[in-house]
Amino acid sequence: KTVNVTTDDGKSYSAKVIGTDPKTDVALIKVEGRTDFPFVKLATASPRIGDWVLAVGNPFGLGGTVTAGIVSARGRDIGAGPYDDFLQIDAPVNRGNSGGPTFDLSGNVVGVNTAIYSPSGGSVGIAFAIPSQTVQSVVEQLKETGSVTRGYIGVQIQPVTGDIADGLGLKEAKGALVASLAKDGPAGKSGLKSGDVILSVNGQSIADARELSRDIAALKPGEKAALSVWRDGTSKNVEVAIAKYPNDKVATAASSSDESMSAGSKLGLTLAPASEVGKGAGVAITKVDPDSPAAEKGLQAGDVITIVAGKTVSTPEDVKKAVAEAKHDGHKAVLLQVERNGNSEFVAVPFTG
Repeated sequence: KTVNVTTDDGKSYSAKVIGTDPKTDVALIKVEGRTDFPFVKLATASPRIGDWVLAVGNPFGLGGTVTAGIVSARGRDIGAGPYDDFLQIDAPVNRGNSGGPTFDLSGNVVGVNTAIYSPSGGSVGIAFAIPSQTVQSVVEQLKETGSVTRGYIGVQIQPVTGDIADGLGLKEAKGALVASLAKDGPAGKSGLKSGDVILSVNGQSIADARELSRDIAALKPGEKAALSVWRDGTSKNVEVAIAKYPNDKVATAASSSDESMSAGSKLGLTLAPASEVGKGAGVAITKVDPDSPAAEKGLQAGDVITIVAGKTVSTPEDVKKAVAEAKHDGHKAVLLQVERNGNSEFVAVPFTG
């Protein structure tokens, strides 16, 4: 694929697209027929919050424009993908600035402008840039192979909230909770289990699920990763073989009985064996009290509970027993593994009293 590149002096050049990486919104192009262009350097160190920066772009097609501001924050997650790690800057950035550099005062590129937060469509002082370290890593791979290879262990993860941490006996709400594992994936083969909390990778602590995604992606396929995981109230070590990230991945109604009502009443749930309502294994939620803790946590009729406080459940009585034990052990919430529309996630439901 070829594109046209227009320089500031108005000259146009044909350029070849060497490779693209949609997950980070970075592309590498090579201008044909000329090699003596001046160039700028990517910064090797992250800017500090409060550092002054200059943003360069072509807002609204007006032409080259420079604006000034500071680094407002680092490590921002804007919901663009699992590897979000943006710089937030307050320099005025508008539509058309995307792809332009953000410089520090030494003339090094600290980021590449990629997005703005704008309810009105114009600059409100919240813009985001891809950090130079991310750009460097992506560009090196695009130059060598034309694509980006990321590490993969085959887990679906979610954040560890305060309620989930309490339900698992963790002192702090940190790490990444394994909600489910890919069939025949590296994590499953290594012995990782649904409900494990990954606390560190190769000795580096994991603050949240997003950080785990980035750290695993940065590892090369074929490498071994040493994971520290929290399981059944203790820390365990698991070694996982890193695989190549797959291209296509990014890690009801029923009647109720008095028994099923009482089994989940502490949580505001009416339950029935999933097999009775055509749901397979587990315990189906047939009704949710709209004023209950379960409703506040987003549980719905039709959800299927498969695990309660680390115990597999198949009847409402199993749920009742596991909930009672969790409360007796002093937990403020009980951790449920719930399946909905083919996806699995953990939900921590606080006790009402």
